[in-house]
Amino acid sequence: MINSKQKGAAGERESVRLCKSEGFDCHRTAQYCGNAPEGSADIVGLPLIHVEVKRNEHLNIDDALAQSTRDSEKTDHGIPIVLHRKNNTKWKVTMDAHDWFKLYREWEAGQEK
Repeated sequence: MINSKQKGAAGERESVRLCKSEGFDCHRTAQYCGNAPEGSADIVGLPLIHVEVKRNEHLNIDDALAQSTRDSEKTDHGIPIVLHRKNNTKWKVTMDAHDWFKLYREWEAGQEK
């Protein structure tokens, strides 16, 4: 049986592979920086995004997003997101709707009209 710390580390490694498959050079914070300070993002390499990774069958998404928000305010001030999945499902991104609209406006502004 895998303990929660091992499962969390495995989820972080898996999420790094996902980011790399999408063309982003990401790393686990603990691996990249040694012992990561409390409040730091779980993975780094997505500029201006604060990533909290959760690999959990019974995730309280509100608590996870609140943790990401608190941690982003302490450290990098990036847009807080939760990258999460359950067993046998695809990865999902959850974020505050206001932050999503900020990103969407930026994307839309860069599009040809």
